[in-house]
Amino acid sequence: MKAMILAAGLGTRLRPLTDDRPKALVEINGRTLLAITLVRLRSAGVNEVIINVHHFADMIVEYLKVNDNFRMRIEISREDVLLDTGGGLKKAGHFFLADSRLDEPFIMHNVDVLSTIDLQRMVKFHVEDRALATLAVQDRKTSRYLLFDEQLGLCGRQSDGNRPEFVRGCQKVQPLAFAGIHIISPRLLKMMIEDGAFSIITTYLRLAAQGENILAFRADEYYWRDLGKPVNIAQATEDLKQNLIALGI
Repeated sequence: MKAMILAAGLGTRLRPLTDDRPKALVEINGRTLLAITLVRLRSAGVNEVIINVHHFADMIVEYLKVNDNFRMRIEISREDVLLDTGGGLKKAGHFFLADSRLDEPFIMHNVDVLSTIDLQRMVKFHVEDRALATLAVQDRKTSRYLLFDEQLGLCGRQSDGNRPEFVRGCQKVQPLAFAGIHIISPRLLKMMIEDGAFSIITTYLRLAAQGENILAFRADEYYWRDLGKPVNIAQATEDLKQNLIALGI
């Protein structure tokens, strides 16, 4: 199986930890966020990964070399200009279209999230429901919600207390927080008409409006933490020390 790790961001919210390194190389209990993500993906059956890089890109390349690519085939997608999640995936799309496994879904994972979400179970859910994309979501507070119907189909979004924005009819709305982990069918890549820097959520909403199957995977039972701020890094470090979570790595 293949995967993409989103690691190109500047990590501004993590300063001063990112003053001299990319956010992917910030550590929790002596392990970098990149290592944690790669080993989690490998344990889920992933053996080929593409990583988008920008901020301190050469440090990531050297880190992978020193660690023998974590016994995986890894490619780098350099972004001279940050392309956001959608633009980054579109630029790296060749990685998922280069062979005959065009029906096999791939995982896209933010490097700055820590979770125990069962990735294999999520892939199985995606395949069984014939989704174009499946998004890990939770019922928790956030400034930006994705809106889903009773069948867990994407139907809109809502941010910062604004009025909900619907892209299709939705009888009973479930506002859920996105966890930064996707399962994507490669055929989505040829449907991405957006250009430049753009959020993948923009693509998902457009395709949901056209009737495509963009689904939520409820991940409420799993540990999850955004690692975008130093205080969150500290809390995740403490959680690991107290054995509150078992990452299986």
